[in-house]
Amino acid sequence: MFPSVIELAGAVRAGSTTAAGALEQHLARVDAREGEIHAFNLVTADAARRDAAAIDAAVARGEDPGPLAGVPVALKDNLCTRGVPTTCSSRILEGWKPPYDATVVERLRRAGAVVVGKTNLDEFAMGSSTENSAFGPTRNPLDTSRVPGGSSGGSAAAVAAGFAAASLGSDTGGSIRQPAALCGLVGVKPTYGLVSRLGLVAFASSLDQIGPFTHTVADAALVLEVIAGHDPLDSTSLPSPVPPVRRAVDEGVAGMRIGRVSDLPEGSEPDVLARLDEAFAALERAGATIVDVAMPSMQYGLTAYYLVAPAEASSNLARYDGVRYGLRVEAGDLNATYAATRAAGFGAEVKRRIMLGTYALSAGYYDAYYGKALKVRRLIADDFAAAYASCDAILTPTSPSVAFPFGDKTSDPLAMYLCDVFTIPTNLAGHAAMSVPFRTGAHGLPVGVQVLAPALGEVAMFRVAGELERAA
Repeated sequence: MFPSVIELAGAVRAGSTTAAGALEQHLARVDAREGEIHAFNLVTADAARRDAAAIDAAVARGEDPGPLAGVPVALKDNLCTRGVPTTCSSRILEGWKPPYDATVVERLRRAGAVVVGKTNLDEFAMGSSTENSAFGPTRNPLDTSRVPGGSSGGSAAAVAAGFAAASLGSDTGGSIRQPAALCGLVGVKPTYGLVSRLGLVAFASSLDQIGPFTHTVADAALVLEVIAGHDPLDSTSLPSPVPPVRRAVDEGVAGMRIGRVSDLPEGSEPDVLARLDEAFAALERAGATIVDVAMPSMQYGLTAYYLVAPAEASSNLARYDGVRYGLRVEAGDLNATYAATRAAGFGAEVKRRIMLGTYALSAGYYDAYYGKALKVRRLIADDFAAAYASCDAILTPTSPSVAFPFGDKTSDPLAMYLCDVFTIPTNLAGHAAMSVPFRTGAHGLPVGVQVLAPALGEVAMFRVAGELERAA
């Protein structure tokens, strides 16, 4: 087993190991397996070595480099990093180097983390398998014939393979939690606005959130506390204090009420549902009360999401025109240049969602599609509010299945979209959610249990997650 974030940072701060030594161990694993896994679009080994040396020098001077001292971290390649290519795994951003760091990247560096590279993803975070990258797919380190999930598959694979002790991903409809489940990791989608989105290349601005991948719940709590908090440069950032989630991990669930959704969407593998039942039983043994809750609108979350998210994407991605940055394909006139650039630069899934979103927003169809989707979004939020009136947290599967083989769903977009049936509703509501590995299912592959909590309910969520980890 790989050392935890907490153990590694503690050893570096105490001087019992060095940041440089820890980094070289992780880079050795990259050298050994990156060729078969392709977790990274770019490994920044030289810069990481300089940063690790600076941390060791600070420790030698008697200084505290921070709570993540010397911890190697990987960044999803839709997070801006100053002077380092940021591609979103798309040809259209070829050659672009941001002039600034994302807020979360700044906070990681201030906490002493060492960035080892930028990870592969489904292009512009649109996908559930990391098969939609312009630079080729990422493979699941647990079984390289299978997908790692998506869209943050590179970030999940980097941690699962031991290339980094932690990583950051983004979650628009399940893109942290689903790959965490498929790779046997902890993955957290915080309350919308708890973590700054400044420097995250937008997919769907009202849904996107940044969160960590780690091996343990306690590690996820530490990383979340580092990256969370108000950012005056992000207009959607909440002016709320960072929830004390590290303290919550060991508090247990005695006296808590845990919701079981009585009308859960169908289609999950039997092993996944069996692990969910075992999770409920474990929480009940630990002193929680299990209560049934109804979520009638959950079955409509998928259809609402695939109108709201593509509509926002069609607006956000209109900025990629070949004029200001990235790829440019010259044509006869300006409009022809726009068309040629986008045709060459965007992949099939991105084009599909742009067209879907543009159609949903077009004159004559706005009320019929986008307007109705917003009403369903409101119904989902209302259903969650009613459910949380009788419980503190809710448990569902994270993914309907364990990691599936490459190509299994690529010919059927709807089958791929159904991978996110349990994760999407929380994004639409803007609430907190996380996936915790809970034993195994088919083919001996990990199963993830999803813990849902209301907005700013991260403390309750981490109490449940900690108990599930102990039971597993």
